[in-house]
Amino acid sequence: MSRSAPVVPAALLAFALTLSACTGGGDDGAKGTPGSPGLRDPYFPKMGNGGYDVTHYGLTLDYHPDGNHLRATAVITARAKQDLSAFDLDLKGLDVKGVTVEGEEARWNRAGQELTVRPKEDLDKGETFRTTVRYSGTPETITDPDGSEEGWLRTGDGALALGEPTGSMAWFPGNHHPSDKASYDVTVTVPEGVQAVSNGELTKESTKKGRTTTTWHTAEPMASYLATVAIGRYDIRRSTTPDGLPVYVAVDPSQAKASRKVLARIPEIMTWSEDIFGPYPFSSTGAIVDRPDDAAYALETQNRPFFPGAPDTELLVHELAHQWYGDSVTPRTWRDMWLNEGFATYAEWLWQEEHGGRTAQQVFDALYDGDYYQDRTDDEAIWAFPPAKPSSAAHISDSPVYERGAMVLHKIRQKTGDNTFRTLLRGWATAHRHGNADTAEFTAYVERQVPDEDFSGIWKEWLYGDGKPGRP
Repeated sequence: MSRSAPVVPAALLAFALTLSACTGGGDDGAKGTPGSPGLRDPYFPKMGNGGYDVTHYGLTLDYHPDGNHLRATAVITARAKQDLSAFDLDLKGLDVKGVTVEGEEARWNRAGQELTVRPKEDLDKGETFRTTVRYSGTPETITDPDGSEEGWLRTGDGALALGEPTGSMAWFPGNHHPSDKASYDVTVTVPEGVQAVSNGELTKESTKKGRTTTTWHTAEPMASYLATVAIGRYDIRRSTTPDGLPVYVAVDPSQAKASRKVLARIPEIMTWSEDIFGPYPFSSTGAIVDRPDDAAYALETQNRPFFPGAPDTELLVHELAHQWYGDSVTPRTWRDMWLNEGFATYAEWLWQEEHGGRTAQQVFDALYDGDYYQDRTDDEAIWAFPPAKPSSAAHISDSPVYERGAMVLHKIRQKTGDNTFRTLLRGWATAHRHGNADTAEFTAYVERQVPDEDFSGIWKEWLYGDGKPGRP
């Protein structure tokens, strides 16, 4: 007995054919293989994509604050790491209008945060290719596993894009994992009278028919979570450090008076930082200061960190230290966050020590003895997990990553002495300048540079050990 083929209604058949044409259905005999739709990061396994490496993002953004509407084009230049029949980009929300690869229309489909692109022809391993994505809509605000908000944050007079750890996919498609860094050109068009501030250098600005367009160029490699766009009304101040490094500061007028004195110390802090951490790795520095209710945290956005309200000096030191540790030397995975936050926190301790505050040893002792915070619960939280092994994605920014991470560095300093420790700080930033590194590479680096010392106890008890180590 044979079974008759089902009858497909004409309307359903037409819909299926249209969907196949738009989203990449069908088989074109491709010989390459698709890139993976995630890099299996320990905490964010779906973030990033396999099969290619991005070298440059060209983003053209047209934003209307009144309607919170974004119309944009992303031109992504990448190199294929394998023969590719298809590849993924991370993009959450927004409506894709069309995709081309090397100027030819490509088929594509959406599934969650994955935008899967199938080029007309396979891409060869080693080939450099350019993908253009046209998209629009209302960008999303993303809630992190720890409850904080990132992505595209609407503000009282515009918007703010913050990306750590996953928020950048809310406003542009890309390979959104810290292990894939690239250069950027960001062009933003907004209503006249509103400023748009991004990373890198302002290369062009013009106003036409009531709309102002600015272009920002970031030449040095940048992880996508460090990319930012701040749209609103800002007081802009330009200056230079004693060495001639450009300083670009954008401050919400409501925060101008409260932040002026601290921000005026940027040249001083930069000189101090270069003396300890080595040559500054970028082409400019500065800050973006918005209103406190626009975001709940500061972030080390590359070239000019972001602050929700006027920062104090220690917070400014912390975020500027990140330009070396986190922005230039970027974690290979999100498990390696302590290499960002432990180093930036220890920079605060060093600053206090050298500017009339507590010594690093005094801070270390207060943390160990439970006398650092007013709330005893906060003191105990430092020992919740080891800095190199956060318990989950919700805890990669908790105090063990910051304070206990800094305590690991202080233990290294105790063992090596000040001079060797300073050499290690500078050498680590130099060895991985504009690259990525993980915890295993750091411990190997320390052991290689100081071969006569045994660091195994520090790694076992302070870096990887559960609970509070024995009395130091």
